Amino acid sequence: MTFRYSLRFVPLILAGCAALPSDGPSTPPAGTQATVALLETTDLHSNVVSYDYYKLAAEPSIGLERTATLIAAARKEYPNNVLLDNGDSIQGTALADYQALVKRVGCGEVLGIYKAFNALRYDGAGVGNHEFNYGLDYLNQVTGNRFDVEGVAANEKCAGPQFPQVLANVYSVKSKQPLFQPYAIIDKRITATAPDGTPVQATLKVGIIAFAPPTILTWDKRWLDGKVYTVGVRETAQRYVPEMRAKGADIVVAISHAGLDADTYSPTMENGSWHIAHVPGIDALLIGHSHQVFPNATSTVPQFNLPGVDKVKGTVNGVPTVMADLWGKHLGVVGLRMTFDGKAWVIDKSRTTVEARPIRSGTQSVAADPAIGALVAAEHEATIRYVKTPVGSTDFRMSTYFADVGDISAIEIVNQAQAAYLQDYVRTNLPQYARLPVLSVSAPFKTGSAGVSNYTDVRAGSIALNNAADLYLFPNALHGVKVDGAGLQAWLEQSARRFNTIDPSRTEAQELVSTSYPGFNTDIPTSPDLHYEIDVTQPPGKRVKNLRYKGAAIAPSQEFLVATNNYRASGGGNFPGLDGSRTVVAAPDNNRDVLIAYIRQQGALTRAANGSTRSWRFTPVATKGPVVFHSAPGKAALAREAGLANIRELRPDDGGGKGFALYGIDLAN
Repeated sequence: MTFRYSLRFVPLILAGCAALPSDGPSTPPAGTQATVALLETTDLHSNVVSYDYYKLAAEPSIGLERTATLIAAARKEYPNNVLLDNGDSIQGTALADYQALVKRVGCGEVLGIYKAFNALRYDGAGVGNHEFNYGLDYLNQVTGNRFDVEGVAANEKCAGPQFPQVLANVYSVKSKQPLFQPYAIIDKRITATAPDGTPVQATLKVGIIAFAPPTILTWDKRWLDGKVYTVGVRETAQRYVPEMRAKGADIVVAISHAGLDADTYSPTMENGSWHIAHVPGIDALLIGHSHQVFPNATSTVPQFNLPGVDKVKGTVNGVPTVMADLWGKHLGVVGLRMTFDGKAWVIDKSRTTVEARPIRSGTQSVAADPAIGALVAAEHEATIRYVKTPVGSTDFRMSTYFADVGDISAIEIVNQAQAAYLQDYVRTNLPQYARLPVLSVSAPFKTGSAGVSNYTDVRAGSIALNNAADLYLFPNALHGVKVDGAGLQAWLEQSARRFNTIDPSRTEAQELVSTSYPGFNTDIPTSPDLHYEIDVTQPPGKRVKNLRYKGAAIAPSQEFLVATNNYRASGGGNFPGLDGSRTVVAAPDNNRDVLIAYIRQQGALTRAANGSTRSWRFTPVATKGPVVFHSAPGKAALAREAGLANIRELRPDDGGGKGFALYGIDLAN
């Protein structure tokens, strides 16, 4: 089957079929050289424009409209280029939620992020885990597919992106066939240089194949259970890469929406890109999901310091590899230097370059491409009007600037809403569990991982929908799990991995917060009945001390119901015992909708009632040297308002060049 795309400059796409003859000379002279750039975006999360819908303000450090400027510059530098997206593009902002949940795009309409992709002439894209967050029916529609999946109506083919989207390791239970086309072979006309120095036109057949984390089956079980299944990424690559070569692919590019993990291979592992790089026949690897920059010579992230990973040159097992951060902050550029030997194109890895180019240097960002913003102007304005809808008020500021050190101002209201919902649900539908005490946990989703502006910050005053979305970032479904005291201890121990182990005898400064453990995996309870300590002088797994409920030590067999979300309840974050088997409530409502309804019911929030119940403390310890962490500058007053008297700002600039301040914490108090 041959797929033709009408967009200007989009090449002929071949998927699972014999290559067709191309115009012009079929083979260039032996010794012909060419440079072809692979350009990667990843984890854009529908950040089309440089705007923060939660703060209702421009945000020049993000946005595809600025990445577009880097794309234009790279195309000028590399006339031979292939632009590809790694996935996680259709979810992540209020704009995405508006188009999916509030005023759903029609069958004949193109999703905002895909409008931008089409205009930028993307050559292809992979599919990430967050593509599944709104369900298969929505994904089928907006990608212009016809999934042969149980429960998805076989309606007309809707509007979608004008380039191939590929995904090789997710299959339909009904048809036993890949949900998307597993790979595509793109005919790219390139200009090369013959041995005598003259320019020559050639056709380069670029094969692209993509992989999503198999863990989508647990993270989005409510949408996917019984409808799709996954195959391990390594065996999928081993199956299809030789087939792509046999169909004429000159080069094979693996688009893996995953990070790097060198643990023993498993077909269900989340971050399988390290293993994909070991499959013969892959010429370049575009990775994502981890929201990191690679190559990065100064990175201390464990996945970039694994065997066979060169974080300076940007290779994994010798395969040129790039990861372009998130939200359009970087553009990945792999410059393949190739020579035609008379039979095939051979990549010279010694001259191939890999880099992740930032849209921002210091405090200056590249200019936005005005054409991109214009494409989604109507959707953008409609989203802003929607998120301004008031739902309540607060007499205190709810933020996550100091969530790592004990400020629960942005967390308690989420826990209160989740706990109240779970209690009501159990009382009405599951009376057999009504005797069990109900707890709730929530994480600070924004803790600076994406930059100094990446914190939840809801100021005192009116609370609108955008503020609720800031408090609860993801469109998760509320789940309730039954755990015993031992399970609760293990849950809290896993969250305590957020902290490094502190040596009280060291005189030099020690970093409190681990950069390798994300804030969104730091579950925090805020119950007045639950109390415990975290002893950061102890190794991970042995930190939670004096765990008590209503003043009494919790027995290992004591049972609780805990309100959380589908991601955590189904195994997200690798919390011990949480694999979906302990879920007793899979609610029909999203956590964010539950939060909004609760705020509306409460009306006026106060710090005393909704922002001051802290269940945990650090175990007091005197250290000979300072214990430090990083947050936005000038926020120490917020720590004091939250009752954290042991926090002080040491330097307004921590010297890292990203705008963070250096703070100190006195663990003895």
